[in-house]
Amino acid sequence: MRDTKIVATLGPASSDENTLRDMIQAGVNVVRINFSHGTAQDHIDRVESVRRIALDLGVHIGVLADLQGPKIRVAMFENKSVLLPNGSEFTFDTDAATPGNELRVGLDYPALVKDVVAGDILLLDDGKIRMRVLDKTETSLRCIVEQGGVLSNRKGINKLGGGLSAAALTTKDMADLITAAQFQADYLAISFPKSAADMYMARELMRNAGGTNAMLIAKIERAEAIPNLEEILDASDGIMVARGDLAVEVGDAKVPALQKRMIRMAREKNKLSITATQMMESMITSHVPTRAEVSDVANAVLDGTDAVMLSAETASGAFPVEAVRMMAQVCDEAALFNPVTLDEQMMNKTFGRIDQSVAMAAIFTAYHFNANAIVVLTESGSTALWMSRFNCGVPIYAISRNIQTLRRLSLYREINVVPMPDITLTRENMSAIIEPLLMKSGAIKMGDLIVVTSGSNMGQIGGSDTMQIRKIGA
Repeated sequence: MRDTKIVATLGPASSDENTLRDMIQAGVNVVRINFSHGTAQDHIDRVESVRRIALDLGVHIGVLADLQGPKIRVAMFENKSVLLPNGSEFTFDTDAATPGNELRVGLDYPALVKDVVAGDILLLDDGKIRMRVLDKTETSLRCIVEQGGVLSNRKGINKLGGGLSAAALTTKDMADLITAAQFQADYLAISFPKSAADMYMARELMRNAGGTNAMLIAKIERAEAIPNLEEILDASDGIMVARGDLAVEVGDAKVPALQKRMIRMAREKNKLSITATQMMESMITSHVPTRAEVSDVANAVLDGTDAVMLSAETASGAFPVEAVRMMAQVCDEAALFNPVTLDEQMMNKTFGRIDQSVAMAAIFTAYHFNANAIVVLTESGSTALWMSRFNCGVPIYAISRNIQTLRRLSLYREINVVPMPDITLTRENMSAIIEPLLMKSGAIKMGDLIVVTSGSNMGQIGGSDTMQIRKIGA
């Protein structure tokens, strides 16, 4: 079983059930629903298909609902696109209804005119086109093209260095929250948060949208978010290293170090991390990735990310199944060279909860006792999360009856999910139930040594207070 998990974005290339089935069998752990594209019904239908296939295959697949956020885009052109030569002038204005041409185009975010001043640099289409603002009126920005190219409908705009006033959640996001609640998303990704306040607001709106208790993932893609990383992490359940928009705002050269820093911070704070954007982009049109892409994925694994994400590769690419399969292979190979650093990581650690202390004692004991497996009986998944923050080199199996917990666990690094039948578990029958369950799944065999964590009051959230060492068959 793979340590690092794979998130795959669904779209036109991955909507039919045969392709979905093949992708799941190739290694997908979590599917991403991108609210930037498609209708509410499209998203509902795809989630229903995924869960139907997962049930048939006997696996648990998490669903990540990714809100669009205040993505600033140009409006539409008369002929779908224009060629902008170096040194030419081009104007953005607030008239989004009138189709654009070689001289101007409207904006879907009129406040951009207020947010920038003469001299500011605007980057379009993920930085492929660069313009400098010459001057402005109340309704328009006159710019000079410093790096030209083809600009087409609905391409994004970023301001170099950040500083845009757009709120993290839009009216569209509010409507999409209701859809995400309807299909019971396991994770909710918030785009362009600048501070902890954005995440607190998102959590409150999520509760009001339908009572869903999805885990919140903050997408770090604004320059303003970087000084606030710690508070954003504290207000979230995890982060996504969203390298596309982030690179446009802070510069490409800063992203690798930021990626390492964010993943490290997330692990230290017992939070999740997803590394995303252009991980195997060449596989949109090619059946094999570039060597640089392979190294990129492997380095994210070695950094300790919980998951790596495919975007257009699986949403609209020509080889969605192959992209998943290749990413799984790279993750597996990289994991072979991931050193065990448990003792170093645990040095000077303090724990504020009994269940956390039990979790840490279990992985320390399993490692130094050469156990074959760690078995976690969990209701909420918290014990498994704490264990997954440390690389102990011992396989960890999380057992739960809670369907949502099992789907959430699909994103946790180094955690293998084992569903348990809806049977009342007691001290007396625990071994008789979980040991055959684990043996049937191939997790353990006769004679293996396992470390088991559970609660005195089984079925109680946050109640893990017991560790046992057991020999299978003894």
